[in-house]
Amino acid sequence: MKRTRTLGPPSRALRYLPVSALVLDLIVMIGVFVLAVLGRSRLDVFDTASGIASSLQVAGPMVLLGWLVVIAAFGGYRDDVFGAGTDEYKRVFNASLVTAGLLGVGCYLAKFPLSRGFFLLAFGLGVPALMLGRWLLRQAVHRARRQGYLQHRVLIAGSAEHVDEIAAVLHREPWLGYEVIGALLPRREMRGEHTDSGLPVIGACEDVTAEVRASGADIIFFAGGALTSAAQLRQVAWDLEKDEVQVVVAPSVSDISSERVRIRPVGGLPLMHIDPPRATDASSIGKRSFDAVGSLALIVAFTPIFLFAAIRIKMHDGGPILFRQTRIGRNGEEFTCLKYRTMVVNADELVGQLQTDVGQSALLFKMKADPRITKPGKWIRRFSVDELPQLFNVLRGDMSLVGPRPQVAQEVALYNGPMSRRLRVRPGMTGLWQVSGRSELSIQEAIRLDLYYVDNWSLVQDVSILGRTVGAVFGSRGAY
Repeated sequence: MKRTRTLGPPSRALRYLPVSALVLDLIVMIGVFVLAVLGRSRLDVFDTASGIASSLQVAGPMVLLGWLVVIAAFGGYRDDVFGAGTDEYKRVFNASLVTAGLLGVGCYLAKFPLSRGFFLLAFGLGVPALMLGRWLLRQAVHRARRQGYLQHRVLIAGSAEHVDEIAAVLHREPWLGYEVIGALLPRREMRGEHTDSGLPVIGACEDVTAEVRASGADIIFFAGGALTSAAQLRQVAWDLEKDEVQVVVAPSVSDISSERVRIRPVGGLPLMHIDPPRATDASSIGKRSFDAVGSLALIVAFTPIFLFAAIRIKMHDGGPILFRQTRIGRNGEEFTCLKYRTMVVNADELVGQLQTDVGQSALLFKMKADPRITKPGKWIRRFSVDELPQLFNVLRGDMSLVGPRPQVAQEVALYNGPMSRRLRVRPGMTGLWQVSGRSELSIQEAIRLDLYYVDNWSLVQDVSILGRTVGAVFGSRGAY
């Protein structure tokens, strides 16, 4: 069999990520401490007793050094916390709280005259500043990875089906920085040079240690079918111990949020517990209260835009301002969805012919350069102003601020088994697929993101999606 080899070592810049984070934290802390000293002396709410300024000259550097040491002790500079997940933020946040607690207790027991103003300002400004700094560093890392830098060289071992499944997930999320360089299959499955997805097969799972070393990979993923026993995995970890190769076991579980996964070792056996889907939580009183308050506030804030859009539509052709359409909501119940009219009056009569012309099914039907769109409708759609009347749908409980998009009965009739789960929650004005590419995504990808949202709902995720919606709207990406 022809053997495929990668050229060049894994990205050397990866080893400098912890150092970059340390330097960034140091710069942030110095800036915050300077602001804290200035604020303590200039704000009237804090004392200006003599001797406190000199005590800061001693305490300041010690607090800074101690804060960095505690973050390091909590694992805030470990290689595996950068780039994905909330673990990095949790470690920095918890370390900051512990530092504040230790400093407060230490100064009290030692009767050290540390300025209360400095203490409050340093940690009140420092904690969010550190979190913001880490977020900016993460955005820079993601941008670099999408451009092909800061990549981990990855081999995936397992049966061909499982290998392709894991490779598809890693390819779908390029910001993770996993460059899949090849596959290792069980010797009985090695019938060609590539898997069904086109991934090069470079060797057999039985020779995993030698293949990892020869390929220059720095991460080996074990998917289903790769190993015959737990002892084999343990032996591989021992063999690769000195090669600085990370061993990752990838179970046959996807589209599950980290909040629903718990690892509990039992007798040396790590058991993965997966909490039930959260569709019920996505219909809770807390989410409904959030929707009601949020929609009311947005209606008040966007009143000038409401008026301007209504006047432009009416002046263009004298037709109705609002477009009312029956959509399918939670549990299959029908409701009247409100939108600003952006198309010609007889737009619905033309949709059948357009579907035939472009060869697209009725499910999530969208097309670029739609001839039905009016002149004011173009800018209204570009900035999603046409969706604003749906705030009244949210206020009266037909919809939610965040959720799967509401669809018409003809589209719902095309649902197969898993797709019907979209109807377990209220439809939303915005959702995961809107902030992940909007109409540029394939139908399958849009549905996958909607199902992920339904099963992994959290209020924090809702707030995050609303924040990302602002960027998606002003960027006009995929809007047509």
